[in-house]
Amino acid sequence: MIPPEKVNIVVVFVVFLCIVGVSSSQKTEAEALIKWKNSLASPSPPLNNSWSLNNISNLCNWTGIRCNSGGGVSEINLPNMNLDGTLDRFDFSSFPNLTQFNINLNNLVGSVPSSIAKLSKLTLLDLGSNNFTLPIPPEIGNLSEIRVLRLYNNSLLGPIPYQLSSLQQLWYMDLGSNYLTSPNWSSFSAMPKLTHLSLFLNKIKSDFPPFILSCQNLTYIDLSQNQFTGEVPNSLVTNLPKLEYLNLTDNLFEGNLEMNLSKLVGLRDLRLGRNRFTGVIPSGISLIPNLVALELYNNSFHGQIPPSLGRLSMLQVLDLEVNNLSSRIPSEVGQLAMLTTLKLSDNALTGSLPPSLSNLAKLDTLLAKSNLLSGEILPDFFSNWTQLTQLDLQNNSFTGSIPREIGYLTKATYIILSGNQLSGSIPPEIGNLEDISYLDITNNQLNGSIPATVQKLTKLTSFRLFYNKLSGSIPPGIANLTSLEVLDLNTNNLQGELPDISNLVNLQTLSLFTNNLSGTIPKDLGRNSPLLAIVSFSNNSFSGEIPPGLCSGFNLEIFTADNNHFSGSLPDCLRNCTKLVRVRLQDNQFSGNVSQAFGVHPNLKLVELSRNQFTGELSPQWGECASLTSLNADGNRISGRIPAALGKLSQLQRLNLSSNKLTGEIPVEITNLNRLFELGLSGNQLSGNITSRIGNLSDLQILDLSANALQGSIPPEMGNCDKLLKLDLSHNDLSGNIPFELGNIFTLQSSLDLSHNSLSGDIPPSLGKLTYLENLDLSDNKLSGSIPTELSRISSLQSVDFSYNNLSGPVPEGVFKQMPAKDFVGNSGLCGNKEGLPLCNNTALNGKSNKSKKKVLIIALVLGGIFCLGVLAIVFLIYRGKSRMLNRENAVAKEEMNFTTVIWGRDGKFTFSDIKKATEGFNEKYCIGKGGSGTVFKAVLASGQVLAVKQINTSYTSDMAAANWKSFENEISTLMEVRHRNIVKIYGFCLKEELMYLVYKYVERGSLGNVLYGQGELLDWVTRVKIIQDVAHAIDYLHHDCTPPIVHRDVTINNILLETAFEARLSDFGTARLLRPDSSNWTTAAGSYGYMAPGNLHVSESFLLCFMLVLIFTRMTSAS
Repeated sequence: MIPPEKVNIVVVFVVFLCIVGVSSSQKTEAEALIKWKNSLASPSPPLNNSWSLNNISNLCNWTGIRCNSGGGVSEINLPNMNLDGTLDRFDFSSFPNLTQFNINLNNLVGSVPSSIAKLSKLTLLDLGSNNFTLPIPPEIGNLSEIRVLRLYNNSLLGPIPYQLSSLQQLWYMDLGSNYLTSPNWSSFSAMPKLTHLSLFLNKIKSDFPPFILSCQNLTYIDLSQNQFTGEVPNSLVTNLPKLEYLNLTDNLFEGNLEMNLSKLVGLRDLRLGRNRFTGVIPSGISLIPNLVALELYNNSFHGQIPPSLGRLSMLQVLDLEVNNLSSRIPSEVGQLAMLTTLKLSDNALTGSLPPSLSNLAKLDTLLAKSNLLSGEILPDFFSNWTQLTQLDLQNNSFTGSIPREIGYLTKATYIILSGNQLSGSIPPEIGNLEDISYLDITNNQLNGSIPATVQKLTKLTSFRLFYNKLSGSIPPGIANLTSLEVLDLNTNNLQGELPDISNLVNLQTLSLFTNNLSGTIPKDLGRNSPLLAIVSFSNNSFSGEIPPGLCSGFNLEIFTADNNHFSGSLPDCLRNCTKLVRVRLQDNQFSGNVSQAFGVHPNLKLVELSRNQFTGELSPQWGECASLTSLNADGNRISGRIPAALGKLSQLQRLNLSSNKLTGEIPVEITNLNRLFELGLSGNQLSGNITSRIGNLSDLQILDLSANALQGSIPPEMGNCDKLLKLDLSHNDLSGNIPFELGNIFTLQSSLDLSHNSLSGDIPPSLGKLTYLENLDLSDNKLSGSIPTELSRISSLQSVDFSYNNLSGPVPEGVFKQMPAKDFVGNSGLCGNKEGLPLCNNTALNGKSNKSKKKVLIIALVLGGIFCLGVLAIVFLIYRGKSRMLNRENAVAKEEMNFTTVIWGRDGKFTFSDIKKATEGFNEKYCIGKGGSGTVFKAVLASGQVLAVKQINTSYTSDMAAANWKSFENEISTLMEVRHRNIVKIYGFCLKEELMYLVYKYVERGSLGNVLYGQGELLDWVTRVKIIQDVAHAIDYLHHDCTPPIVHRDVTINNILLETAFEARLSDFGTARLLRPDSSNWTTAAGSYGYMAPGNLHVSESFLLCFMLVLIFTRMTSAS
């Protein structure tokens, strides 16, 4: 037995050891915390105040620290403490009892240390909303006690480690908003206790993760904003019966929703928006009794809105926007008494808004824009929707007036009724919308005046009423709307003066163009509106000067005041507005030095100063406006030289300085502007020669250098401007010959005017190649020789003028026959059947010449007879030889000889009999398509070669003009020589039994039309752009690389075929025409209706219209 005194000594010793032990543990933990705090860049004041080695005894009361009953640190909770640093210096091994580690919402960076796995008792780890990077350490999978894992809203990357699925106690996992990628899902095991899973906003590309289907206690799944693909497994509804929240928004899921969603009886949120789901909306959704939110927007659902959705008595959000839904809005939607949000925009819904919608008393948001809705907007809607804050019905066909009951929408902040057919006046009750900030009723047929009650809309930031028929004056009370940022009243019939709105301090856009407004602009406008960026006064009757402070905030981007009566100088502040993008001031009476009005504006794209009274010289600073695409200052009093610095404007497309007082030579630097398509310098005092480098302007379409004092010859290099539509060099002092190279400008259409110069020599016959030309003026020169007959074949010519030259010889017939005599006067040597011209003398033959003609006639008759006898003998011998050959030919050859015409290309290693055999005499079962011009058969030859054979409906009849038939044969022969990877190969043509056949290479996928409307989902944007490029390459080849050029004239989505890899092939040249230099290019109607050009457009213009329509149809099918 131990003596009592010894027992007391042992107890005291044990107590002492315990005290020493606790103190040692706390010291270790405190030192670890202090060490980490000192590594932070800027610890928050609470940490600095309490975390101290001098305060170890109070460790459990430090900021964010909690201890267990033994005094050890069990929780570290430091959310939103503005911590800035890393976890690299945090010694996790010093906290063996830690159960919670929460540093959410700070600024911590770097990696998540693998040593965090030493926290073996951890149940909660929250590192969310920081800036952690690098992959998630797989060692986290060793935290066997963890229940909650939050790593969301960081910059973590790499695959999700499969080791996380080892956390069998985990019930909450949020890895959202990172840069995580797809793991090997097959390595994941089931997580039986997991109830909450969020992977949203990452970069995961895979099918639906199969391990999720094994987590049968899941109530919350968020996979939104990734790139998940494929179909959603049907087993989801059976394996996850407890699901309450399912969010698959913004992925690439596809297919029909065939799963029995009614089994998810606990589901409250179903969010499937912005995917590729197709088919109809399953009616089974209506059997989910607790559904609160249903989002199916931005998919390809079609058909009707299921009326059974009206059973969802708990539904608060219904979003079906941007689908292909049609038919009417079912009246049953009005039964959704709890509904707060209804979004139906961008579908094809028809009919009127059901009256039952007025029952939706809790409705907060109604968006139904861009449908086919019609009818009137009932007053009851506005009477009952008193909770409505957002209403958007734009781009429909609503009619009638705006109900006065709109005044009941006192909570509305956002109303858009634009793009309808609303009429009548704006009700004054609109002034009751005291919370409205955005009001848009544009593009309707509203009339009457703007109600004065709008002055009560003091929270209004955007007020848009443009494109209506509003009249009267602008209410002065608008000046009280100090929150106003946008005031757009353009294109109405408003009258009177602009009220003084100088105190609208937040104004950014003021658009008043195309009204009948008059008077002066308030003198202080802009002075108190520093954010003013867009100002448009165009097409009114304003007068006076522009307010000097209009651009005092230097934020002006768009300033248009054209077609008014403004005068005086431009405001000085305009020079310093470096954000300027567009300026239109033409057709006023502005004056002042143009160089002082503008400075260097790096974003400026368009300047229109035409038809004013600006003076001064053009500053070289214009060359620093690097974004400028259009500079027009014609019709002013600008003098001096054209600055060579303009040659630095690499984006310039239009330069018009005509009708000024410019002098000197045209700077050669202008020819550096390789994007220029219009150059107008007429009506100045320019001198010198036209530089030979003018040919560098290969995109030029309009060149007008008329009415100057230019000298020298026309440079032959001008023929390189092969896109010119108009060329005017008239009223100069040019000399020398007309270069024959001008005949290479095949695009010349509007006019070629070389009149009033000193040009000499012959008119080059090459001008006859200008087959589009409409007006030709060569008058008042010194031209000699005859008028080339080639010019008389330009069927497009509407006017010509050869007057006052030294031309001689007969006036050719052709198009000149209808031209008036005045176009040929002043040429003493010309003759012809024109008033004022002598008749050409063709009868002055003497007797000797008559005798000579008789002798020639006799000799010709004798020689002709001999020739005919020789031809008959040759025909007889050929006939005998052919008869013998026919007796030796086999049966197949005999059949081939029965053809009226057979044309096979070099690649046609087969016979018509082979084709007929392969199609069993063109049996209907081989038919793969029918169109307006014929039937197409698929023929698989014995050799394995696959052909497409088009049987053309037009029969060959005996009364068909031989010349036309020969022309068709020649065209087919030419088409067989076409070699391009994007053009369907034509093997040949034959005529048999009064039917015509064209033989093509077979193209696997068929037409673009079939794919667009049958398998459109296969065509992503990259593929669609590639198809358009392929077609463009094919047409470019036909127009520019074929001799003669070929125009298809029927480019439709049904005449574009697709190979297996979606490579495009242009086909069906049944309506193509060869553009021969000596033929008219105006033809009868040809092509597919809907793709044909209107009126009498030239065939190349028709092609452009066809091609644009193909682009439109390709875009339309991908609108969603």
